[in-house]
Amino acid sequence: MHFPLHPETPQEGAELERLFAGRGIDLEAMYTRMKALMDQEGLPYGRRTHTYNSRLAQELGMWADTQAGGEVLHDLLYRAYFVDGLNIGDEQVLLTLAEAANLDTEAAGEVIRQRTFSDAVDADWARARAWGISGVPTFVAGGYGVVGAQPYEVLERLIEQARQARV
Repeated sequence: MHFPLHPETPQEGAELERLFAGRGIDLEAMYTRMKALMDQEGLPYGRRTHTYNSRLAQELGMWADTQAGGEVLHDLLYRAYFVDGLNIGDEQVLLTLAEAANLDTEAAGEVIRQRTFSDAVDADWARARAWGISGVPTFVAGGYGVVGAQPYEVLERLIEQARQARV
């Protein structure tokens, strides 16, 4: 499911310092925590300075899910955003990633320009709002949920809670 994390972010992106200004958030501590979690899982994680609007990436990702081998695009989007700090709201960046995923770049360009999957992403966003999702990742099972990067034990408890509710 797709989620509108900071949908107000402009096309050119926004500096994290500005995004979190006045909110009492320690960006260095946030980075250190996430980097440690990612390192534990063997995932690369870079030091970002900006956030970018992910709407077009979500639409392209939803299209990629309909294409043979399209799941590769999701890993490339992750790396582009969280490791390389690229603007995943930029059409050229998205087309480069589609090409790297061996997807039809002409078709990908049409999806971006025609906004072919806009309604489908809108439906996901509406479902996320209806479920009260307020952050990513969010894990939902049996009507229960947990928000944020969580250790295995927390997810295991979520599944057990959902299982107990069904009994």
